[in-house]
Amino acid sequence: MNAGRTGPASGQAGSGRGAAHSQIGRLHGRILEQLPGWPFTGDPAVLQEVAADFPDLQIVMAHPGVPWQDEQLSVALHKPNVWIDLSGWSPKYFEPKLLQYVNTLLKDRVLFGSDNPVILPDRWIADFEKAGIKPEVRPLVMKENAVRLLKLRTPTAPA
Repeated sequence: MNAGRTGPASGQAGSGRGAAHSQIGRLHGRILEQLPGWPFTGDPAVLQEVAADFPDLQIVMAHPGVPWQDEQLSVALHKPNVWIDLSGWSPKYFEPKLLQYVNTLLKDRVLFGSDNPVILPDRWIADFEKAGIKPEVRPLVMKENAVRLLKLRTPTAPA
């Protein structure tokens, strides 16, 4: 879901306050997806304020944030309700710093995404397997993090 556009592309000026900010508040903990560079100024740091103001809102930053990779990683590290999906780039082009954080501090908030039909899932997965992601982190990125984010697991009945 893309919602809450702010900045020049939406006609809203400033830091994300105003009508767009109030629209985000109506999401009530749903997922807001932000694509670096669209429609925002491109700097993922714009989402830091939104994540702070709406801590129950889960925000997915789609695509590795090149050329704002450091800012994207910083926001995700600082805000526990911010996630990164890896769509839009082949894993063979991931920057070393992104791989470092996927394997460590952000391993529980990174999601698979292939960008089909531009990057077909089979190609993305083959590149992912060679990218240097730790074997124990791969299932998190490929499935478990999304299951947790989207609340797809139903509670099990007591035995």
